[in-house]
Amino acid sequence: MERSLSMELVRVTEAAALASAKWMGRGKKDEADDAATTAMRNVFDTIPMKGTVVIGEGEMDEAPMLYIGETLGNGFGPRVDVAVDPLEGTNIVAAGTWNALAVIAIADHGCLLHAPDMYMDKIAVGPEAVGKIDINASVTENLHAVAKAKNKDIEEVVATILNRDRHSAIIEEIRETGARIKLISDGDVAGAINTAFDHTGVDILFGSGGAPEGVLAAVALKCLGGELQGKLLPQTEEELARCEKMGLDVTKVLKMDDLVKGDDAIFAATGVTDGELLKGVQFKAHTGTTQSLVMRAKSGTVRFIDGRHSLSKKPNLVIKP
Repeated sequence: MERSLSMELVRVTEAAALASAKWMGRGKKDEADDAATTAMRNVFDTIPMKGTVVIGEGEMDEAPMLYIGETLGNGFGPRVDVAVDPLEGTNIVAAGTWNALAVIAIADHGCLLHAPDMYMDKIAVGPEAVGKIDINASVTENLHAVAKAKNKDIEEVVATILNRDRHSAIIEEIRETGARIKLISDGDVAGAINTAFDHTGVDILFGSGGAPEGVLAAVALKCLGGELQGKLLPQTEEELARCEKMGLDVTKVLKMDDLVKGDDAIFAATGVTDGELLKGVQFKAHTGTTQSLVMRAKSGTVRFIDGRHSLSKKPNLVIKP
């Protein structure tokens, strides 16, 4: 892949964040998602690549979402797989709470797992605990392994998990160990990424969430030297049949090389609302400010980018060549 794609992808996530942030706190998650999707698609048309969406928001008949199989880019440049979530945290934006992101990940063609739209059980950690976790081990065992790897007392370890009834047993077990918990309402991509940055205060992510989001998080952690393990959790016979049709073994533990193959991948995200890692969009006098994160696995480069955007000069968030 061309290294220049890193900065090009930031333009895409910035546009999606700026468009969706206008809906923050207005209680209209679909409108926010549509705004992010439209902006993202418009900017993608200017990017020098031949991309195919392998993780998106449904099939072609569900447009205007960025659908699985859609081609992105201007038709020139490298052929890549694209995983995209124009608005990771639609409910977050609707409520005006924390950690909504506009997210993209790309890898060479054939390198991203075509994850079906269903639940995935996940466990994720940053670089210090790589090789120390096991999704088949107990929550307690994993917490103690992370504590040892990070030279912490168990009471100093912080686990993050989606605040869902289905996680009540995990939450209870974490509390019984003495470890601390940061519950999140939505957005487990951000939760997984936060495990790789000390200043977020998060050491490990547990629990089930969307399988597509698991692949996005895996790309980010590959760039950061972290680790994510997952297991698909089909809830119906139809979902199980879809896995079988795709050649996916639901009993298999999906590790990093299963989720994102090869030695190169690029991940980009822009904050829509404020979070531990990225600031959200701010508007003032026809200007929007953004904060983005872009990373490349092959080089190990991690960049935080602050942007200031003139919305009067670029009202549609893109200047056509």
